[in-house]
Amino acid sequence: MAVKNDIILIYRKDSPMCFARIENIKPDAKKDWYHVKILMLQIPLQVVTWILKDIYINGEEFFMDNKKMQIKIIQCPKDKNIDFDNLSIDKTKEKNLKKKSKKEEKQKNAEIISFADIKKTKQKKQ
Repeated sequence: MAVKNDIILIYRKDSPMCFARIENIKPDAKKDWYHVKILMLQIPLQVVTWILKDIYINGEEFFMDNKKMQIKIIQCPKDKNIDFDNLSIDKTKEKNLKKKSKKEEKQKNAEIISFADIKKTKQKKQ
Protein backbone atom coordinates (compact mmCIF):
# COMPACT_ATOMS: atom_id res chain seq x y z
CA MET A 1 0.00 0.00 0.00
CA ALA A 2 1.16 3.52 -0.72
CA VAL A 3 2.26 5.45 2.37
CA LYS A 4 2.92 9.05 3.33
CA ASN A 5 5.45 10.84 1.07
CA ASP A 6 5.13 8.27 -1.74
CA ILE A 7 5.11 9.73 -5.24
CA ILE A 8 2.23 8.36 -7.26
CA LEU A 9 1.03 8.60 -10.83
CA ILE A 10 -2.71 9.08 -11.16
CA TYR A 11 -4.37 7.53 -14.19
CA ARG A 12 -7.71 8.69 -15.56
CA LYS A 13 -9.36 6.66 -18.32
CA ASP A 14 -6.20 4.51 -18.63
CA SER A 15 -4.04 7.58 -19.40
CA PRO A 16 -1.57 9.21 -17.00
CA MET A 17 -3.12 12.38 -15.62
CA CYS A 18 -0.55 13.78 -13.18
CA PHE A 19 2.06 13.00 -10.58
CA ALA A 20 1.20 13.55 -6.93
CA ARG A 21 2.59 13.02 -3.45
CA ILE A 22 0.64 11.41 -0.64
CA GLU A 23 0.63 13.86 2.25
CA ASN A 24 -1.37 11.86 4.77
CA ILE A 25 -3.51 8.74 5.14
CA LYS A 26 -6.07 8.59 7.94
CA PRO A 27 -8.61 5.82 8.57
CA ASP A 28 -12.25 6.55 7.84
CA ALA A 29 -15.16 5.52 10.08
CA LYS A 30 -15.94 2.72 7.59
CA LYS A 31 -13.71 -0.34 7.70
CA ASP A 32 -11.02 -0.53 4.95
CA TRP A 33 -11.64 3.07 3.86
CA TYR A 34 -9.15 5.94 4.26
CA HIS A 35 -8.94 9.71 3.88
CA VAL A 36 -5.97 10.22 1.54
CA LYS A 37 -4.60 13.74 1.39
CA ILE A 38 -2.83 14.22 -1.96
CA LEU A 39 -0.61 17.06 -3.23
CA MET A 40 -1.08 17.27 -7.00
CA LEU A 41 2.31 18.04 -8.53
CA GLN A 42 1.11 20.35 -11.25
CA ILE A 43 0.81 24.07 -11.80
CA PRO A 44 -0.86 25.43 -9.77
CA LEU A 45 -0.26 23.05 -6.87
CA GLN A 46 -3.47 21.65 -5.50
CA VAL A 47 -4.26 19.63 -2.39
CA VAL A 48 -7.17 17.21 -2.47
CA THR A 49 -8.52 14.62 -0.06
CA TRP A 50 -9.98 11.46 -1.50
CA ILE A 51 -11.83 8.81 0.49
CA LEU A 52 -10.53 5.53 -0.88
CA LYS A 53 -10.63 1.84 -0.06
CA ASP A 54 -7.32 0.23 0.82
CA ILE A 55 -7.42 -1.79 -2.42
CA TYR A 56 -7.62 1.45 -4.43
CA ILE A 57 -4.57 2.81 -2.62
CA ASN A 58 -2.85 -0.48 -3.55
CA GLY A 59 -3.40 0.18 -7.26
CA GLU A 60 -6.80 -1.38 -7.95
CA GLU A 61 -8.93 0.51 -10.48
CA PHE A 62 -11.86 2.57 -9.17
CA PHE A 63 -14.39 5.03 -10.56
CA MET A 64 -14.67 8.73 -9.77
CA ASP A 65 -17.41 10.74 -11.50
CA ASN A 66 -18.02 7.68 -13.71
CA LYS A 67 -14.43 7.82 -14.97
CA LYS A 68 -11.99 4.96 -14.42
CA MET A 69 -9.11 5.97 -12.11
CA GLN A 70 -6.01 4.22 -10.84
CA ILE A 71 -3.10 5.06 -8.54
CA LYS A 72 0.37 3.63 -9.18
CA ILE A 73 3.36 4.12 -6.90
CA ILE A 74 6.41 5.54 -8.67
CA GLN A 75 9.78 3.97 -7.91
CA CYS A 76 12.96 5.87 -8.74
CA PRO A 77 14.53 4.07 -11.71
CA LYS A 78 18.05 2.77 -11.30
CA ASP A 79 20.49 4.14 -13.85
CA LYS A 80 22.14 1.14 -15.46
CA ASN A 81 24.98 3.19 -16.95
CA ILE A 82 26.32 4.88 -13.83
CA ASP A 83 27.75 3.18 -10.77
CA PHE A 84 27.35 5.96 -8.21
CA ASP A 85 29.19 3.98 -5.54
CA ASN A 86 32.36 3.81 -7.64
CA LEU A 87 32.03 7.07 -9.53
CA SER A 88 35.37 8.35 -10.83
CA ILE A 89 36.08 12.02 -11.50
CA ASP A 90 37.75 12.83 -14.79
CA LYS A 91 41.13 14.64 -14.85
CA THR A 92 39.82 18.13 -15.72
CA LYS A 93 37.24 18.08 -12.93
CA GLU A 94 39.91 16.86 -10.52
CA LYS A 95 42.24 19.76 -11.49
CA ASN A 96 39.40 22.26 -11.05
CA LEU A 97 38.65 20.88 -7.60
CA LYS A 98 42.32 21.26 -6.62
CA LYS A 99 42.38 24.86 -7.90
CA LYS A 100 39.27 25.67 -5.88
CA SER A 101 40.77 24.20 -2.73
CA LYS A 102 43.99 26.24 -3.21
CA LYS A 103 41.93 29.43 -3.63
CA GLU A 104 39.97 28.61 -0.49
CA GLU A 105 43.21 28.04 1.41
CA LYS A 106 44.56 31.43 0.30
CA GLN A 107 41.33 33.08 1.38
CA LYS A 108 41.61 31.47 4.82
CA ASN A 109 45.12 32.93 5.25
CA ALA A 110 44.13 36.38 3.97
CA GLU A 111 44.34 39.33 6.32
CA ILE A 112 41.17 41.30 7.02
CA ILE A 113 41.58 45.05 6.79
CA SER A 114 39.02 47.24 8.47
CA PHE A 115 37.95 50.35 6.54
CA ALA A 116 37.15 52.02 9.85
CA ASP A 117 40.80 51.58 10.94
CA ILE A 118 42.07 53.05 7.67
CA LYS A 119 39.77 56.03 8.07
CA LYS A 120 40.97 56.63 11.65
CA THR A 121 44.62 56.44 10.54
CA LYS A 122 44.01 59.00 7.78
CA GLN A 123 42.24 61.35 10.18
CA LYS A 124 45.13 61.16 12.67
CA LYS A 125 47.66 62.04 9.93
CA GLN A 126 45.68 65.13 8.91
